[in-house]
Amino acid sequence: MTDPGATPTDAVDLSVPPSGAGCVECDAAGGWWVHLRRCAACGHVGCCDSSPGQHASAHYAATGHSVMQSFEPGEDWFWDFAHAAVVDVPDGFELAEPRSHPLDQPTPGPRGRVPADWRSKIH
Repeated sequence: MTDPGATPTDAVDLSVPPSGAGCVECDAAGGWWVHLRRCAACGHVGCCDSSPGQHASAHYAATGHSVMQSFEPGEDWFWDFAHAAVVDVPDGFELAEPRSHPLDQPTPGPRGRVPADWRSKIH
């Protein structure tokens, strides 16, 4: 954000849907993730920093899209990478549906790609 009066939510697009049910890059490479994060600007779904790929952070680094939301069922918090802080959003501030990966998708996920020793591979 270049506007000194801007807030992290100024760069959010509430109408854009998520890019899919899983991490875009992990799905393309046959990888896996611990938790998912959704870009609030463009809908890109990437994996969290505990995941081997850390694709949500990589998306921020590549695009400058700093605000993301948890893409986990039952979680509605937002994070601003630029300020390394939770974003306080106004009541009723919601991204387009769906707001999480499918309930039947395990965490870590996706089913069938998570190694048995996954805990030894996380950050």
